[in-house]
Amino acid sequence: MIRTLFCAGFLSLIAAIQPNQLLSQSPPDDGSVLPFPPQEMKSVTKPRLQDSQMKWPEPAQRLPKDSPNILVVLVDDVGFGISETFGGEVHTPTLTKLANEGLRYNAFHTTSICSPTRAALLTGRNHTRVSSGTIAERAVAFDGYTGVIPKTAATFAEVLKQYGYHTSAFGKWHNTPATETTSIGPKDRWPNGYGFEYFYGFLAGETSQWEPRLVENYDAVEPPEDEGYHLTEDLTDKALAWLDAQQAFAPDKPFLMYWASGGVHGPHHIFPEWADKYKGKFNDGWDAYRERVHQRQLDMGIIPPGTKLTPRDPTMTAWEDIPADQLAFQRRGMEIFAGFAEHTDAQVGRLVAGLEERGLRDNTLIFYIWGDNGSSAEGQEGSISELLAQNNIPNTVEQQIAALDKIGGLDALGSPKTDNMYHSGWAWAGSTPFKATKLVASHFGGTRNPMVVSWPKGIKPDAKVRDQFHHVVDIAPTIYEILGITPPRSVNGLDQIEIDGTSFAYTFSDGDAQTKKDVQFFDNNGSRAIYKDGWVACAFGPFIPWNTPASVPRVAKWDSASDEWELYNISEDFSEANNLAADQPQKLEELKKQFLTLAEDNNDFPIGAGLWLRLHPEDRVKTAYKSWNFTANTKRMPEFAAPGIGRQSNKITIDLEVPENANGVLYALGGAGGGVTVYLDDGHLVYFYNMFIIEQYEARSSQPLEAGKHKIEIETTIAGPGKSGTATLIVDGKRVGRAELVRTVPTAFSASETFDVGTDLGSTVSLNYYDKRPFAFNGTINRFKVELK
Repeated sequence: MIRTLFCAGFLSLIAAIQPNQLLSQSPPDDGSVLPFPPQEMKSVTKPRLQDSQMKWPEPAQRLPKDSPNILVVLVDDVGFGISETFGGEVHTPTLTKLANEGLRYNAFHTTSICSPTRAALLTGRNHTRVSSGTIAERAVAFDGYTGVIPKTAATFAEVLKQYGYHTSAFGKWHNTPATETTSIGPKDRWPNGYGFEYFYGFLAGETSQWEPRLVENYDAVEPPEDEGYHLTEDLTDKALAWLDAQQAFAPDKPFLMYWASGGVHGPHHIFPEWADKYKGKFNDGWDAYRERVHQRQLDMGIIPPGTKLTPRDPTMTAWEDIPADQLAFQRRGMEIFAGFAEHTDAQVGRLVAGLEERGLRDNTLIFYIWGDNGSSAEGQEGSISELLAQNNIPNTVEQQIAALDKIGGLDALGSPKTDNMYHSGWAWAGSTPFKATKLVASHFGGTRNPMVVSWPKGIKPDAKVRDQFHHVVDIAPTIYEILGITPPRSVNGLDQIEIDGTSFAYTFSDGDAQTKKDVQFFDNNGSRAIYKDGWVACAFGPFIPWNTPASVPRVAKWDSASDEWELYNISEDFSEANNLAADQPQKLEELKKQFLTLAEDNNDFPIGAGLWLRLHPEDRVKTAYKSWNFTANTKRMPEFAAPGIGRQSNKITIDLEVPENANGVLYALGGAGGGVTVYLDDGHLVYFYNMFIIEQYEARSSQPLEAGKHKIEIETTIAGPGKSGTATLIVDGKRVGRAELVRTVPTAFSASETFDVGTDLGSTVSLNYYDKRPFAFNGTINRFKVELK
């Protein structure tokens, strides 16, 4: 009885509510809240079918008629002075073509480092505001540095998708927490979880161009076994295939494509014929390169008349100080980089040609951003294994060359056998005319990157270089203004953080317009700056990107409150050559205070949070597990989620069955640049520790295993992060080998290589089985246990 009365009362209440009252509870239809509410049906419904009328509503027109397709191209680790389009010496016909068909920008800025630039670009918010103060692999537990882009900062891909765009991303992502890139996720922070309907590329900060660790949407995929394969070419092939699908299935819908290949980030991998185009072109070194490029930039009008060429930092090596027996090594490093850069631009050219062939080019708005930061100095003095610098491992050029000679000499550079990067002097030259390189947020050598914008239908080509001060956070609001979109205040039920960016659409039609951006803050690794109304105040901080080992003691003693600041009037001093700190102390103090206000507002405290792991590598992002039970099906386990068998004491126990003359990998972690593997070679048990190519530690059983069942134990003892250790091989309770580990990896062997059982996927840890890769085990693994001590 009570239930009947309640139901009747409730129904009466509902009946009393008028239809417009019910509708008032629905989300607004003005785009302030996304997703948009469902459209009201126009059908007339009656109890009887024959009395009813069915009518679909007209599709909502939420975008301006003939809205443009949008292509955002982001090249990696190339500075202001690389491309010939902006006065450099690397051939970039696609960048030049689009510049001639659109606009050049010479005062566009990034964050000085990979993940932060990408997060700022995609969201329109400052990097630390969206928890991306450092790269994903170096995330730490400070609000601005967790490496997790909050869903309260929707990407422009998410917003445009809700407005009716089809969205895709290709290449490097680098915005997913490193421990969340396994096959079981969680995957809500993969590209598809941030508004991209299709993704093909890699999740980490870098990968081999020959044997990349690829992902398609939510699934790991392997590249084809093809000697002619190159990742950057593959990304263009996949992008063009996606365009064909989009045109076949939804030709009336506009598309958004984010193409960020990962070129020309290390390792520098390219076909020899591309590098050979530059043979001899850099023989006189980086100091001479800067002088030539600076003059060419002046002659071309890329930089204002009177712009000074900033001097080499005293901590950088002069070309004249390179020993004669090292010159060929240093020259070849730059030749390979240049060939890789030209090849990357050529793939963008294929993409643009594909738009033209499909009749899409005229109404496609292209942002071609030449670099997510300045050129990278992480190659230090020249490197055949670039993560030596990331791990703060001291080494010499002599060691590099000696190790290189064992694997093919200069011909091995750029090949799958090395993870090479050029000397940091070339990175400095690549940032001409500015000071510094990637990882330096205080000076334009780390943060100022060329950009070209082209849209035949919407932008009239203009040779006048746009010099308005802008930043990657300004891309999103520019897109929104063009499409008439007001940034939503709620997306998928979450209130949104305010956008930091300022649209630069006003520059499309007026090259002489005054900059509308008032202020921008920069910070990375304690290197920081503030731009405000034509002035820049900055502090270099303790970290020296071109001498990583020397930076650690500097960081340990550093106090951000004691940093020496510099002051520049960039409206008169384009290259930051004239420090006015002593002349205008009041202005400097004013800007320093404003920086701290902005830093606090943007979750940037503590200053230098990105340096934490330099002092505390034990606090790296890692799994909480201490033991694992694997099977032969365990593949593609990212290093940051895998057991730290190369850096921590551990015991591995494997129960297996082997045939006569057993061969193949039992397990492998890492790749050609560094890693650890255990394999069988004609029955002999082999332990191999690849210490970033420059050193290898090996143990091999004297007798082969007989066919049948065996218990293998690998007991590894390591004194601490980066310290020495031993690895003992035990078969059926008997010790059969021992490797002395002179030093070990403190942090990680690689950014994208994985832990694999029964095979060595990706690049091979040991060149001993390079020609047999992936060298799958031909026996049976019954039990595989890992225990960290």
